[in-house]
Amino acid sequence: VQLQASGGGLVQPGGSLRLSCAASGLTFSSYCLGWFRQAPGKERDFVAVVNWSGGSTVYADSVKGRFTISRDNAKNTVSLQMNSLKPEDTAVYYCAATSLGNYRNKGLYDYWGQGTLVTVSS
Repeated sequence: VQLQASGGGLVQPGGSLRLSCAASGLTFSSYCLGWFRQAPGKERDFVAVVNWSGGSTVYADSVKGRFTISRDNAKNTVSLQMNSLKPEDTAVYYCAATSLGNYRNKGLYDYWGQGTLVTVSS
């Protein structure tokens, strides 16, 4: 199983960025897909998750209204559209897959990508 995250970079506060994660080696539609992030010196935190069909999503309070998670089961990809970015959004962002449901608990995820760095700074 491989989850390949991409799309990170440097963006100014208030800007936008779109992350993508391409999955292979698993039955994509059988997994809920989540995004987590880890800032320097901090724990890896939940950001958002989308269910098997894409019809249900859950967001961390800190990103609600600014970030949108979506998936394309035909292309085996999950995306995270990030708008109105703040310096506190700076982190390495990871995509992950779980067969269990739309959970925030990172311990329930089976597979992880390698991470992509997002830096929000002027």
